[in-house]
Amino acid sequence: MMRPEPIPALEGEAFPASTRRDTIAALIGQTPLLRLGALETRPGVEIHAKAEWVNPGGSVKDRAALWMIRAGERSGALRPGKILVDASSGNTGIAYAMLGAAFGYAVRVVAPGNLSPQRLRVLRSYRADVVLTPVEDGMDGAIETVRDMVRRDPDRYFYPDQYSNPANREAHYRGTGREILEQTGGRVTHFVAGLGTAGTFTGVGVRLRGSAPGVRLIGVQPDSPLHALEGLKHLPSTGHIPGLFDRHLADAYEVVSSEEAQDMAYRLAREAGIRLGPSGAAAAAAAARVASGLRRGVVVTVFPDAADRYLEDPFWNRREADRP
Repeated sequence: MMRPEPIPALEGEAFPASTRRDTIAALIGQTPLLRLGALETRPGVEIHAKAEWVNPGGSVKDRAALWMIRAGERSGALRPGKILVDASSGNTGIAYAMLGAAFGYAVRVVAPGNLSPQRLRVLRSYRADVVLTPVEDGMDGAIETVRDMVRRDPDRYFYPDQYSNPANREAHYRGTGREILEQTGGRVTHFVAGLGTAGTFTGVGVRLRGSAPGVRLIGVQPDSPLHALEGLKHLPSTGHIPGLFDRHLADAYEVVSSEEAQDMAYRLAREAGIRLGPSGAAAAAAAARVASGLRRGVVVTVFPDAADRYLEDPFWNRREADRP
């Protein structure tokens, strides 16, 4: 069983706060656990989800960004005058930009050229520098661009590398996973989460295994390389398998199509008042599928963000036009 690699000089369940940082960073974590009664079809089977859009930057990525920044400071890799640079399709970049503004660091985000205008505006509102790479190269192209920048001028940049940085996983091991155990009273039987950087799945999964050995861990990924599930990776086709991903941790995988996730997003908006981003809708669809095969259980998933950053997606307009 894989255990999280320790971060140097990191002890306890959270980074100690300082007076200077008891502002926006203090609002990260401790998100609500929502009961999804609209998806429950059997007595004795519960479905819950962590509402990560409650974080101040609007997504689960606030957790990892904070831990990676503070781990960089502790190691000396991040210090005043350096530019924090990483590849991101949106949410991690927004979290870096928000915290960079709060902590006084310049931030550069490298993203595929199809980054939505709304996310671009949010990034620039925090004064982040945004570099767009060819759309056809996808996230792998953005990652290669960042690595080339850092190779050419290593002293200029702090590159946290969200796909490989153990602090990403630690944020969820010490934060999200602990919260799920507390909020369910340790009753969780199944954990379902999307696979992007794999930090959430791996960190939470290892934490749950340590306290609830019988828990089953289910990873969620798109059904093909060409998909509309922002934030998720189709692992069989990617050129960059996240360094945080442990193939042996998952008990099973659920594959979700873009259409299935869109159907779920629309359903939860209308039946539960919950507007989800694509990856959260995919996680909800997978969690409902897992729950349908149980007689008893407590299924927990993570909703990484809300729909607000995706309302320009034509999917929402089509559905509104078709509604009764």
